[in-house]
Amino acid sequence: MSGVLVSLENVHAAFGTRSLLDGVSLGIGTGERIGLVGRNGAGKSTLLRIIAQQAEPDAGRVVHAGHSRVGSLAQADVLPAESTVRELVVGAAADHEWAADPRRRGVLAGLGLLDRLDDVVGPMSGGERRRVALARLLVQDLDLLILDEPTNHLDVEGVAWLAGHLAGWRGGLLVATHDRWFLDEVCARVWEVVDGRIDAYEGGYSAYVLARAERARRADATEARRQNLLRKELAWLRRGPPARTSKPRFRIDAANALIADEPPARDPLALRSFATSRLGKDVYDAEHLTVRIGERVLFDDITWLIGPGDRIGLVGVNGAGKTTLLRALLGEISPAGGRVRTGASVRPALLSQEIAELPPSLRALEAVEQVGRVLEVEKGRERTAGQLLEQFGLPSSRQWTRVGDLSGGERRRLQLLRLLMDRPNVLLLDEPTNDLDTDTLTALEDVLDSWPGTLVVVSHDRYFLERTCDVTMALLGDGQLRMLPGGIEEYLRRRAEAGPGTGSALGTGSALGTGSALGTGSALGTGSASVAGPAGPGSAGTGNGRVAVSTEPLSGGELRAARKELARLERTLDRLTRREQELHEALAAAATDHERLLELNDQLRTVVADKENIEEAWLSLAADVEG
Repeated sequence: MSGVLVSLENVHAAFGTRSLLDGVSLGIGTGERIGLVGRNGAGKSTLLRIIAQQAEPDAGRVVHAGHSRVGSLAQADVLPAESTVRELVVGAAADHEWAADPRRRGVLAGLGLLDRLDDVVGPMSGGERRRVALARLLVQDLDLLILDEPTNHLDVEGVAWLAGHLAGWRGGLLVATHDRWFLDEVCARVWEVVDGRIDAYEGGYSAYVLARAERARRADATEARRQNLLRKELAWLRRGPPARTSKPRFRIDAANALIADEPPARDPLALRSFATSRLGKDVYDAEHLTVRIGERVLFDDITWLIGPGDRIGLVGVNGAGKTTLLRALLGEISPAGGRVRTGASVRPALLSQEIAELPPSLRALEAVEQVGRVLEVEKGRERTAGQLLEQFGLPSSRQWTRVGDLSGGERRRLQLLRLLMDRPNVLLLDEPTNDLDTDTLTALEDVLDSWPGTLVVVSHDRYFLERTCDVTMALLGDGQLRMLPGGIEEYLRRRAEAGPGTGSALGTGSALGTGSALGTGSALGTGSASVAGPAGPGSAGTGNGRVAVSTEPLSGGELRAARKELARLERTLDRLTRREQELHEALAAAATDHERLLELNDQLRTVVADKENIEEAWLSLAADVEG
């Protein structure tokens, strides 16, 4: 750190009778990359405004280095409605001037604004305005960037681009966000606002979780519940998909010691069995579904089978129709073609993006108990409405607050709890992470871990999707629905390969998605002999980059059987991969023992051969399923 950009000395700030910052002293240096976390209402935005000199502390002082240039992004984008993108981002600069500036051009291209310079800001959506506000800030020469929830309204691609752009940022960075993947990708330190103080942690979100778990382990018994949640999340971070490259950032030995006896976050087989007993064999069968909005075709002849216990994440470009697809499943939208068959015992619940109308005169606890007093969180274990409210960040001291006096984030938690207390067996969640802090997200994930039903989640929060769902489905803007065995990484790759201004990386073949909770299968084509595009994971690639599929689709029973076999093959592949790694390590350890080397080498050849055979069988079966 070559110099301090901003320093706070004994800063106090209060909101009404509540103290938000109590004697806070800190500094931000050149090149520091700090993430800011904390409960909703803890004072994160207040701290950011004070550092940006947009608000005055009640006591103490804020000192900026004389040369420092500070830019800030607020949660709400306040842009002049009559201005154009060009006026806000490039000003009066001629086209040849700003186009020759790689930073300006890169920011405009990355945020999808290059061809929208003459668009007026007023009619834009929230996501479009967010991109304009970001572009306006990122093209400036600044020493310190202060960002308050920068990923709000951004889709998965937008969040990934912003993280990549900020990775090359050379100035200071202070960002408040509930997006945990973004924290891990961008930040090298984490500040937690808690009880009026700032607790500092080295590393990104993963390191922060570890450090908090270590502290909780040393705390007294009243912290046992919080400790268990942290241990569960830490265990998932360590045992999750290998593609989560941010995990190794924290101390591996310490993490392993903490989670030595921690079971997996959930038991898929037990949950599926319980879900089947509640739901039967059928949930939603969308067959040859076509939906039009005006003249535009959102879905064109798609088929999607959703079964009991499936946990599905749904991603897609903005405007692709994710919310519309949920409402079509519920029967709220009449399709132009095809039909949706709903299981006889399905009891669905939809969490919409808008905060549902809540009775403002009721107390928070009364609003939840109005729907139900007890929730069975897993077989044989129940929690009361008060216990769940506390878990979701509303302690007993706040449970008798009137709904009308709660913050937006607190009302969002009430909306979630009321939904759960109604005992649905199918949950359709549309952007459930909106307005929720990281602690509340962890608590929600804990509840969903043991929730025995079918789950479909629409979200731009990739961490939440990876944490709660087993399958990723995608709407790529071409009217088709596809399964992505490679998850969010595969979605981003396909979108990048599609290039700007295109709806899909896969051509126009019809898609049959499957909601298997075991994460198997791939994008399945129907009505076409091949699906153009690059062969991704789970696809049988051919020399011309096309995936050969059968012209005869499998029946429903055959498809389910094939999915189970694919799951078995995947488990076998995982086991053989682990065994291959063990043998490589044993070979290295036995470098001086000739006989042992020969023995281990023979075992390795056998394992590699078995692995190749299983891979071929998987690819062959996947190709059959694609038919």
